[in-house]
Amino acid sequence: MAASLVGKCAQVRVSSVLNRDVKQFGKKHLFDGKEDTCWNSDQGSPQWIEIQFQTSLKLQELHIQFQGGFAGRECSIEGSEVPGREMKKIAEFYPEDVNSLQIFQLPGEPTVASLKILFLNSTDFFGRITIYKLDIKGQEVS
Repeated sequence: MAASLVGKCAQVRVSSVLNRDVKQFGKKHLFDGKEDTCWNSDQGSPQWIEIQFQTSLKLQELHIQFQGGFAGRECSIEGSEVPGREMKKIAEFYPEDVNSLQIFQLPGEPTVASLKILFLNSTDFFGRITIYKLDIKGQEVS
């Protein structure tokens, strides 16, 4: 059964934060569960979110809620079974430019200790990404 893996995050890094205002738009807002906070990247492409987990995990789904007009257009997920090693592409996904929660199934339940979500380009002219909710579903490796 798939469960949220965000509690297993050891470290989260992002490519940028709008105007370097981490208090208002920082990475902590990706997982805080509040509907009125968000991570907002600065301009430019690509943007990314990198997550290192405390242990190896089997991934099943990616749940993501963008702000319409600031969604990723072409995106990919990369992972590595060993932190610090080269990441390999797991999947590509193509979100809709909407405000609602979108769910993407990950093929083959890949096992990872680190994960990178790449937003190769954006629906925003300047390449900004705004995410209100991010969740990764899966299970611990036994």
